Amino acid sequence: MAEFSGGCRFEVFTLFPPLLNSFLRESILKKAIDRGLVAVNLHNIRDYASDRHRTCDATPYGGGGGMVLKPEPVYAAVEHVLGGAAGAAAEDVPVVLLSPQGRLLTQEVVEDLSSHRRLALICGRYEGFDERIRTGLVTDEISIGDYVLNGGEVAAMVVIEAVSRLIPGVLGFDDSNRNDSHSIGMSGRLEGPHYTRPAVFRGQSIPPVLTSGNHAEVDRWRHEQSLLRTAARRPDLLRKHPPDERDAVFLTGHGYDLHGLDIKTKGGSDG
Repeated sequence: MAEFSGGCRFEVFTLFPPLLNSFLRESILKKAIDRGLVAVNLHNIRDYASDRHRTCDATPYGGGGGMVLKPEPVYAAVEHVLGGAAGAAAEDVPVVLLSPQGRLLTQEVVEDLSSHRRLALICGRYEGFDERIRTGLVTDEISIGDYVLNGGEVAAMVVIEAVSRLIPGVLGFDDSNRNDSHSIGMSGRLEGPHYTRPAVFRGQSIPPVLTSGNHAEVDRWRHEQSLLRTAARRPDLLRKHPPDERDAVFLTGHGYDLHGLDIKTKGGSDG
């Protein structure tokens, strides 16, 4: 394994480090770690508990079901790894709480996270966190969707993989992620369809333009397919990233009522 040379170093705080081990030993992420482009350090919160039973949870004040993650071991773990007291420790390193109450993880958020050389990710368990973890230690709170998991480890894996893909060299080609769905290169829209060999499969042929050799026409086709797929599946993305006049005319010509979908063109006018 090469010495860590750049990219991003992830500090993951969890009660169950083995849950992430197999994830880190496979595929592109393993290669990135082996090449020193990414580093992932797993820290067992239980190692920072102060009692002989390594207790990390307790019943909630005021009653109620479930157990709550105690603040002491979480603070101790983060401060030990990052150095300094809470707040000061996080000054240069975002301390991210993975929680269904956080802001939604989008490609835009991923791109922002990828600008940091080091990220701390706190994975929860049980009923929830003592609120003082949020108010005194955490600098950001992120959710991967409007649903609840048993813990934050899966969410941590999502963040690690999404951020790592944006680190130069991880995918092998520095521009291979620019045309992913939701990316800057796609203006926040969805990718269009992809095809590979064979050219005909069970009576389904690939679009002739893809074998025409006309790169300008292929680019235009991909752009138009991206527009159509986004309008059909995620029109909300077109409200967030409005089409220009030419694209608006194209969508209208394919039966999309941009006014009815509350989609404006760049410049503010209705389509």
